[in-house]
Amino acid sequence: MKVTIQFVQMPTSEAMENYVHEKLDKFYKKYDWVIKSDVFFKKENDPKGKGKICDIELSLPGPKIHATSNEKSFELAFKETLGDVETQIKKRKGTMKPYL
Repeated sequence: MKVTIQFVQMPTSEAMENYVHEKLDKFYKKYDWVIKSDVFFKKENDPKGKGKICDIELSLPGPKIHATSNEKSFELAFKETLGDVETQIKKRKGTMKPYL
């Protein structure tokens, strides 16, 4: 599986990259038919205290799956987004038909 992590208009974080790789390794073991994932971290000025945005886009058989979340920290945003992506994958897996 190929993982691409991008920090948009902000410095890269080695700790955050390690956290993402650790979580996605577990995810890929569960869903081995996922081809590639793109993870984007963005920072936005938000007066409500949030503003840490995480986007995940997965390439897999069929259309791509995309999810976004906006939270107080990047770890929380990534965790929330990964949960949303997993929900979409479960729906997709239920509709996929195996070819014999």
